Amino acid sequence: MKTISAKREDIKRDWYVVDAEDQVLGRLASRVASILRGKHKPVFTTHVDTGDFVVVVNADKIRVTGSKLSNEVYYHHTGYPDGLKSKTMGKFLKEKPEEFVRSSIRGMLPKNKLGRAMLKKLKIYRGPEHPHEAQEPKPLEIGE
Repeated sequence: MKTISAKREDIKRDWYVVDAEDQVLGRLASRVASILRGKHKPVFTTHVDTGDFVVVVNADKIRVTGSKLSNEVYYHHTGYPDGLKSKTMGKFLKEKPEEFVRSSIRGMLPKNKLGRAMLKKLKIYRGPEHPHEAQEPKPLEIGE
């Protein structure tokens, strides 16, 4: 038997839509990251982007377990002196739910050019509508 390595021109990409309403953040993020990487395909190759497109809707209705909404703190630095900014998970989720979901999925992808290319196939929307009906996305169920 020979090992088959996927080539960029041989990859067929599908579109999936995920409803994030009442989904636990970590479970959703790990499943979506797996689809973006292409690990569900038999032609998965680590050094080639074999993944599919994923559309996440209802990002503002995602669920977080425990007391993380008030205890989990996100930091970023502006680059200026005394520029350390902090924000709780609850505030981050309320202000920018799309970026909140995107950052949790980004953390589960490779930290290189390939991971950044995979992240471009992720589309996140706050409400139930999305402009990707022409691609005929298939619904993807995320198990609890």
